[in-house]
This record gives sequence, C-alpha cells and structure tokens, in this order.
Amino acid sequence: MSIAANITVNAERLWDTIMETARIGATPKGGIKRLTLTDLDRQVRDWFRAACEAAGCTVTIDDMGNMFARRPGRDNTLPPIAIGSHLDTQPTGGKFDGVIGVLSGLEAIRTLNDLQIETNAPIEVVNWTNEEGSRFAPAMLCSGVFAGVFPREFADSREDREGHRFGEELDRIGYRGTETCGAHKFGAHFELHIEQGPILEAEGKTIGIVTGVQGMRWFEVNVTGRESHAGSTPMSLRHDAMVAAARMIVAVSDIARRHGPAGVGTVGLVECRPNSRNVIPGSVFFSIDFRHPEDSAVAAMEDEMRRAVAEIAAADAVEAAVERVWDSPAVRFNDDCIGAVERAAAAQGYPARRIVSGAGHDAAYVARVAPTSMIFVPCEGGLSHNEAEKTEKDQVTAGANVLLRAVLDTDQRFAERERGG
Repeated sequence: MSIAANITVNAERLWDTIMETARIGATPKGGIKRLTLTDLDRQVRDWFRAACEAAGCTVTIDDMGNMFARRPGRDNTLPPIAIGSHLDTQPTGGKFDGVIGVLSGLEAIRTLNDLQIETNAPIEVVNWTNEEGSRFAPAMLCSGVFAGVFPREFADSREDREGHRFGEELDRIGYRGTETCGAHKFGAHFELHIEQGPILEAEGKTIGIVTGVQGMRWFEVNVTGRESHAGSTPMSLRHDAMVAAARMIVAVSDIARRHGPAGVGTVGLVECRPNSRNVIPGSVFFSIDFRHPEDSAVAAMEDEMRRAVAEIAAADAVEAAVERVWDSPAVRFNDDCIGAVERAAAAQGYPARRIVSGAGHDAAYVARVAPTSMIFVPCEGGLSHNEAEKTEKDQVTAGANVLLRAVLDTDQRFAERERGG
C-alpha cells in the first residue's frame, strides 16, 4: 500500500466531535471538569465506546479501565499500531488537552473507513485512565501499570483528597475490564497533543515533532506545628505551620530558578488546617512538582529542596515530612516513530520543528514497552490546564493529518519488513 499524498481527515467531523464531547462536564467558563472515575468520566467513556463500535471497532477494557478500540487489519496476528491519549481533565481543564489525541484517533478510523483503506496491521485507539493525576496521584497512573512502572495494587490503593480509593471508584463506574493491564501489545504507539507551551506559536510552526519528555518528580509535604489562639500567642512562641510552609514554597521557586531556564518548580496544591481565621495553623499539606530535561538536575533540585525544608522547619520550630510520590525519568522516543512523524509533516507541507515535551504524557510510559512518538500542535499563548485553553480547527486538523499519515507510514514500513523488503 502506497500512501496517497491527499489522504486527509474530515476536519468538520473531527471538530464537531470535539465540541460534542466538550459538553460532557462543560463548565460555565467554556472548559471541562471531567475528573477520572467520576460519573462524567463514565459518561464520556460510554460515548467513546459507542462511537468506536459504530465505526466498526471492537472495544476491550483492561483491569485498570484502559480502553482499546480495534479496527481489524489484513493480518490480525500482528500487534496493532496504537493511537492513544486521555479523556479525563483537570478540575478547570480545557477542551483539547488529551481529548484531541483520542478523538483524532477515532477520526483516523472513520477516515480509513470512508476511503475503504485496509491496513496491514490492526489500528487501535486507546483511552488511558487517570492521565491527569488531578484526582488520584500520580499522573499517568494506568499507562504506568501498563508499562510495568506501578503494580496494580498500588493503583487500586490510591486515594483522592476525600478518601475515595481508585479501585473502588473504578468498580463503581463499571469500567474494570477482564484483560490484565499490560497484556496488550503494540507494534507502535502515537499520541497527538496540544503543546501546552508557547514555542510552536512563537516560532510560527504548525507541528511539533516530539523527540522525548523531560524528567519530573512529584512530592507531598506535611508541615506540623501547633494550633493556638491568634490573639493571645506572642509571635516568639508560635509554631506556625503556615508561615513555615510559605517559606518552603518560596524555596521551591528559588531552587527551580537556580536550575533555569530549563528547570521548573510548582506548588499547585495547598491545604491548611484548621483553616480558621483566628487560629494559628497547626498543619499544612502542599505538593511540589519539579521538572527538567536532565535527570541529574531533577535529582539536584530534590536534594536542595529537602535541605531547605529541613532548615526552615528547624528555624520555625515545626516538623516537616517530605514524601516523593512520583518519579518519571526523562524519555527519548523511538527514532523510527519520530521519523514517521517528520516525514508526515514534510509530505503535507506543514512548518515543523523537533521539540522536547515539558509535560508528562502516557506516551512516556508506553515508550518503555513499544516504539513511540508524539505530535504537538500549538495552543494559544501556550495556555493549558485552564478553561481558556484554545487551539484552532486548522491546527487540530493538521495534527490529525500528520497522525494519520505517520500511522500509515509505520504500517507500510512494518508490511515491507514482513515481506523482507
């Protein structure tokens, strides 16, 4: 099978599909709140399964809730070429983060059907469970189980901030499948995603050819002081957990800046107890997210953070416990898959550049068990994890066109390999 230069997806149908699913969990500000394993997650999963079955796919689900929609190929003994991303969102998520990767995969299937193209290997579209990690930490939890990074028992035991367990919620929404997570095998895996950064837009590029993902680590910090009356406790005798935590949070920012411009550090979640205006805070919980393209730099940031937390706790007469809850080393994607994306962008005349992802993605874990790469498209102002997240229709279409052509390129290459060509 030669790849025709004019194979393109149906742009209107793809956009309409994105807007249709955006109504599931829609927020007043135009975004989506569709946390993993909630009733809204179940609703979008039901929609996805029905849409894939209507496109002639067989949908299977593994015991972590990962969904696999398979379009048969000429030789169904071959491992499928997968297109995967996620349908869960942040609490104040946008319409495109993760979603375009799954729905562009569905559109690829529909386009192949329209053109009556039979691939050599099966093609699968994957909806990975709990990519965001906003409800159950860590992120990319179930692609992590798939790749052998986390045991199933670890995933099932994760709790949200209200004490609900991942395993119990997966059972509750009815999406624990029978296939053992990780038993599924891929010939290759591609993921389309918005960049979630400003580089492509700033350089006028339509396509990002993603060569890898930077290293990242998440931590949870519990600071314990002593609650006492805000009016009658002298400043010199306080054990104020909030003041200590505030100084630690500033230290996180300072550490990341010292490792800049590539290093970044974020405290995105803070909880203060008892959270009363006239009580000195007795305990504070906060999260830390460190990232850098070099694993050695992430390790150095962790070391500096631990020292700073210990020193601040001692100076402020409080206790502090730091737990690392996630460690995702830097990833280099497969050269053949990178090449397929690069050829696809060039064949269709899209301005493109190679780029390293600053955000984590399911593809980072899948890359441990299958040849993998990613495709980025711009998002306005680099804004993501925000209800105002915006990507234009022609940009999404371009990404989907590159995705489809990269998949067909890979399928052709695998077929030639099978024939010994």
